[in-house]
Amino acid sequence: RARAALQRAEADLAESNRQLDLARRLTGEKIMSLDQLQTAESRARVGEAAVSQARADLAFAVASLANTVIRAPFTGTVVKKMAEVGESVAPIPPGVNISTSSGAIVALADLDTLEVEADVSESNVAKLSADQPAEVTVEAFPDRRYKAVLRQVIPTADRTKATVQVKVTILDKDAQLKPEMSAKVTFVEAARPAAAAEPASPVVVVPKEAVATRDGKPVVFEVLGNKVRSRAVVPAGERQGQVVLREGLAGSEMLVARPPDSLKDGDAVRVKG
Repeated sequence: RARAALQRAEADLAESNRQLDLARRLTGEKIMSLDQLQTAESRARVGEAAVSQARADLAFAVASLANTVIRAPFTGTVVKKMAEVGESVAPIPPGVNISTSSGAIVALADLDTLEVEADVSESNVAKLSADQPAEVTVEAFPDRRYKAVLRQVIPTADRTKATVQVKVTILDKDAQLKPEMSAKVTFVEAARPAAAAEPASPVVVVPKEAVATRDGKPVVFEVLGNKVRSRAVVPAGERQGQVVLREGLAGSEMLVARPPDSLKDGDAVRVKG
């Protein structure tokens, strides 16, 4: 209708312009009066205004028609129809739940990505971490466990229930899972990387016979050239007939194998070749 009105207005304008051209020619030939020329000019201006109005009406009609097509924000499956043909609807304000709003047309579900909305006690929220693994079970199939991961922790709490809502994405969904099924989420402690093994401390062992007692303290005698030096040691135990030393030696020293009771610090010795 708006397009037809524009065509009529354009045809009327073309006729008004034709008559205006004729009036100008006849006025120049003194056949038509000046008043008649002005009337033709006014009629042409009215025709131009009518064309402008018709074009605006057509643009409005095109925009209104485009607004009658409601496009889904994502590819999904219609799970609920909320309006009938001929029913009046209004835009849904931001933040309003679509399931309870009178302006909703349909409820659309993305079955390629299923999530579970669960309430977690406020005291347990601190134990959760981003991308924490979880297991999901549904009441319809209690023996089936689905792998999942924590996607989001809602930044606000429900004071009446002392809970915080979290959203968990199911990783291995199948055709049995349906939207709005009752589900239970169990969070699994994330695997921690194995701690690197500490390098073993070197152990110094000496023959049991090499440890002597001087002034009530255990000592060994280190051979330095042609003399010996007394070295105090701290035994830590025995192992297969040898004494394990906690302190006193580095492990590369040359020792007297069986020091006699008379051997003392600084005595001369001779190494048997």
